[in-house]
Amino acid sequence: MPPTVSSAALHDRLTGDGEIALLDMREQGVFSRDGHPLLAVNVPASRLELLIPALVPRRSAPVVVMDGGSGDLATLAAATLAAMGYIDVAVLDGGAAAWKDAGGELYTGINVPSKAFGELVERESATPHMSATEVARRIVAGDNMVVLDSWPFAEYRRVAIPTSIDAPSAELVYRLADVAPDPATLIVVNCAGRTRSIVGAQSLIDAGVPNRVVALENGTMVWELAGLEIERGTDRVAPVPSPAGLRAARERARAVAGRFGVETIDAAGLTEWRAQRDRRTLFVCDVRSLEEYTDGHLSDARSTPGGQLVQATDDYVGVRNARFVLVDDTEVRASMAASWLIRLVWRVVRVLQGGMASLGETLAPGIGASPPTTLRDVALLDSDAVAALLATGGAVVLDLDSSIGFRTGHISGAWWGVRSRLAMEHGGLPCAATIVLTSADGAVARLAAPELAALRPGTVVYVLDGGTTAWRAAGRPLEYGFARPLSKPDDVNYRAYDRNRDVAKAAQAYLDWETGLVAQAARGRTVPFRLAGAR
Repeated sequence: MPPTVSSAALHDRLTGDGEIALLDMREQGVFSRDGHPLLAVNVPASRLELLIPALVPRRSAPVVVMDGGSGDLATLAAATLAAMGYIDVAVLDGGAAAWKDAGGELYTGINVPSKAFGELVERESATPHMSATEVARRIVAGDNMVVLDSWPFAEYRRVAIPTSIDAPSAELVYRLADVAPDPATLIVVNCAGRTRSIVGAQSLIDAGVPNRVVALENGTMVWELAGLEIERGTDRVAPVPSPAGLRAARERARAVAGRFGVETIDAAGLTEWRAQRDRRTLFVCDVRSLEEYTDGHLSDARSTPGGQLVQATDDYVGVRNARFVLVDDTEVRASMAASWLIRLVWRVVRVLQGGMASLGETLAPGIGASPPTTLRDVALLDSDAVAALLATGGAVVLDLDSSIGFRTGHISGAWWGVRSRLAMEHGGLPCAATIVLTSADGAVARLAAPELAALRPGTVVYVLDGGTTAWRAAGRPLEYGFARPLSKPDDVNYRAYDRNRDVAKAAQAYLDWETGLVAQAARGRTVPFRLAGAR
């Protein structure tokens, strides 16, 4: 059995200076619904082997795993991590239930530290906002204004406000001068809800832009609820800055960096930190856009577009008090992102001097990868072979994608389940001599195949090579909707716009939850925020 740690001892470690990773093994929907400590990072047991190398790259880092209180998931996760080479793993005794009994706060929702911080920023900095109806009125009137959507481009294309231009949060200072050269132009910063619009608007205010800057109050969520016009498939993107625009951006970013104590690291310093990775956890974060990253990046850098790194830090980083080095090409975006991480009390944050070119390294193309995870050697079938097998009627397909992914397209007749629940729920599958496992890209299915085979002796288990993505790419037919579940669809956190009904109710509940985080954080004992230097 793995060692255990008490809630009191864990609290002391979370508020100390040493490295610590607190990982909650429950599926995201349960983690969100039932509540968790503020600094817990959700690593669903179904995807543990796939997520952990990027979130906790140093295998000697101290790790505490937890679940709701039963200990089953946490104990299993501890064994899995030990098998992967993690050498300092303990289980939170009593899990979330014990944390609460010891006086700790449990927070519902996801990305809570970033969202609570955004609410605190608005309150303490008095970030100005403007209602959706007023912004819509000004658009119709043709006022001198620009709406900057701080979402990543993929989200922006899904739903956008008329006339808006996509400029993700860390891009705002970088690209602003050429988007709004007239200081009399009103700038409205928008996102789906609140956090990115608040942080984006405050970034411009902190940078000293001469324009009036406001955040769209409650974002596109309220815009849609008000019945205002929206656009889909829009592709307006703020341009790369001109030489004059870049000069202005650099001046503003330097001022922000000085104000919030952003430090830099040179090539020699980064080389030294890289050599110490076996003793100190290091995250090299490329805060440029995903498109720029794909064109070429440092071999050990992870794509963490700056706005998203601040908006959802726990999606990218699993170790408190780790070292950060933020990289880009001009130091502008890295400096802006660093200024926010410092206020989120990440203690060791540096910006690479001179950008990536200062290292003289050959840049790697592609989207990059986490340290490799060994997928289990299983029997694979391609789409043609699976289609032929299904045509005989002798096989059952079990899809282990997320419930949202399953709903938006799966192999006809497939059942749906959650890998971490197969031991309890596999009996709900029809009797069949052969089971074909699939998932979005096949990775989760490959991890689950030997587990299911052990649960059902005598059953032949195959995995669809490349998963449902490969099936779709082969032009095979798909079924839509949610049918034949083995499990409750509480594996992921459903956002308001992921729902098929009661969307308005869910949107309002989300906004009420988000605006209530400051009060809850005030009751908590492990809140890692500060606004020193903020206006």
